[in-house]
Amino acid sequence: MLLDGEEWAAKFQNFRKEAWRLEALPQYLVPQEADEFAAFRNGARYPGPYEDAWTALIQKHKATGGTIGRVHIVSRPLSDYLRFEFERYYRHQAPIGEGIRILDVTDRENPLADVQDFWMFDRSTIVLMHYEPDGKQISRELYEGDPAPFIEYQRIAVEESVPFLEYPHK
Repeated sequence: MLLDGEEWAAKFQNFRKEAWRLEALPQYLVPQEADEFAAFRNGARYPGPYEDAWTALIQKHKATGGTIGRVHIVSRPLSDYLRFEFERYYRHQAPIGEGIRILDVTDRENPLADVQDFWMFDRSTIVLMHYEPDGKQISRELYEGDPAPFIEYQRIAVEESVPFLEYPHK
């Protein structure tokens, strides 16, 4: 089943305890970020703090005992997009409660090399994120199988990563 629109947005509003993501790409081509990304590449910086719908969602779930987290797999040198994402989003989202972690595989084998991007909600609902090699999203697909492998991917990702605020990203 392909997810889009209100059905996709509802996944973030309706989870009970945890929304968690594995990000495996060095770049995501997000149309609504294009202008900000271009400005960043031309020297603009984002001092923050800032409030947006995502930070409000993090705070809402945190207040009710829920968590939102992710592990991003990276290798150095960081892509322009990763440097943008770290500055524009992660450095503002982590301090307010998003559990952002970095799995740096620059000098080691990637323990999740064959695992594609996904979101997991309450350790029971998995949404596979499909992308072109350049980071352009193709689709989101509700996974209909056993969530156990994804729970294991999460365990490995968290165990092998460090909190974003401890990762030397300068």
